[in-house]
Amino acid sequence: MAIKTLEELNREYLFAEFLSKLSSGYLNELPSEPVKPAPKPEPDPLAPLPAPLPEHPYRPLTKPLPEPPADNRTQESQNHSTERSFLREFESLAIKIAAIAGAVLLIFTVIYGLHYNVEPGMNPAVKDGDLIMYYRWDKRYKSGDLILVNFQGQKQVRRVIATAGDTVDITEEGLVINGAPQQEPGISQKTERYEDGIDFPVTIGENKVFVLGDARENATDSRIYGPVDIGDTQGKVITEFRRRNLSKNLQVSFRKTGCIYKDFDK
Repeated sequence: MAIKTLEELNREYLFAEFLSKLSSGYLNELPSEPVKPAPKPEPDPLAPLPAPLPEHPYRPLTKPLPEPPADNRTQESQNHSTERSFLREFESLAIKIAAIAGAVLLIFTVIYGLHYNVEPGMNPAVKDGDLIMYYRWDKRYKSGDLILVNFQGQKQVRRVIATAGDTVDITEEGLVINGAPQQEPGISQKTERYEDGIDFPVTIGENKVFVLGDARENATDSRIYGPVDIGDTQGKVITEFRRRNLSKNLQVSFRKTGCIYKDFDK
């Protein structure tokens, strides 16, 4: 006869017990529908609120922790970067200003020039206090041009009367060029010789011009120092900035020389 193990005996016992309950109608007494859970009571709005729970010693904080301080090396690096950026911008601005100043200096020392007139020899065309702008590179002068000449270390604005090959004379009739008396619009004073001046008539040589001031009675011009070498001239006057009546009313007129202009009314 085979010997059964304890596990086999336990299974036979459970199976016999199941058959016994089945035969006694135990399974028929089980409910056919699942039992519904009892409904939960509705909360009373007037009931007092439950007391808050005591704070747990390990409960997380509601406020965020402060950020740790920035590293000193990082802050110093940012400061150095800001300083370098400012220095680069400053250097760039300084270079631009220097370039503009250099260009202006080059223009007004090589190409153009400015002269502040302080003598009355060219009244009324050029008055004392007028600012003259002249062009250095154009020395192909013709009669009527206003030019800037040097006399005894001082600059003068004078009008070209005759050029190379012309013969100039001053007689009782006034200014005579190549035998023809000259009618000069805008010149109100008579052209006369100076006792201490040069002898007339005079023929203008090559690369020379004969100049006179519009104020013929007292101007120091070629009647004193003779024809002027073109190489000793500064250039041709192209623009005049005039100021008048500074004490009462400042008027600035921009006009080009060589034309007749009407003064502004007060």
